[in-house]
Amino acid sequence: MNVNFLGFSCNNGYTNMALDEAMLRDVISIEKKSTFVRFYTWSPRCISLGKNQKDIDLSGFDIDVVRRITGGRALLHDNELTYSIAAPIEKGESVLESYKNVSDAIILGMKELGIELEYAGKKTENAQYCMNISCGADISYKGKKLVGSAQFRSQGYFLQHGSILFDADFDFIEKLFGQKVERHSIATIKEINDKISIHDLVKALEFGFYEKFRNKAIV
Repeated sequence: MNVNFLGFSCNNGYTNMALDEAMLRDVISIEKKSTFVRFYTWSPRCISLGKNQKDIDLSGFDIDVVRRITGGRALLHDNELTYSIAAPIEKGESVLESYKNVSDAIILGMKELGIELEYAGKKTENAQYCMNISCGADISYKGKKLVGSAQFRSQGYFLQHGSILFDADFDFIEKLFGQKVERHSIATIKEINDKISIHDLVKALEFGFYEKFRNKAIV
């Protein structure tokens, strides 16, 4: 399968979500089976809400808010790298299976940086903040969740995007979402290796996504 990288960019929340949706539409419109991947950051910092998530009371906070077409819970996009991928769904492939394919790509990429990741071992659900939740196919570092992701499907294709924390202001996040953050269960790149840059991470992840999806047979 062709794997196409759209380059790194930094945009506001509305533009980032619009670009992801446009990427999915473009992949659907192409007759040949292809995968498109992009990496980006957010400026200004922004909260994204899941498609079916209730609005959050953010009165008193001067912060952008957008709604994703994917599900999941709210995320604060600040000092992190977001990946997104639009790809065809293999015949009979479940949401969890395609989710795991993306997780495998990230695990492959992180190995290039000397970081060994694994699937999260437990499932949790009752939380507003995405990083407080694990679906069992999320990626963890030594038992701590590192990546929060969500998926949307349309016409035999999926869009998945996710956030990889470089660092986190947990005090601010707790104020935003009005609930305690399970800090001991969340990992950041700074905690793992503070010498890794955005450029390093993008390059490694491009390798992982290419290796995982280039030989994927789609029926």
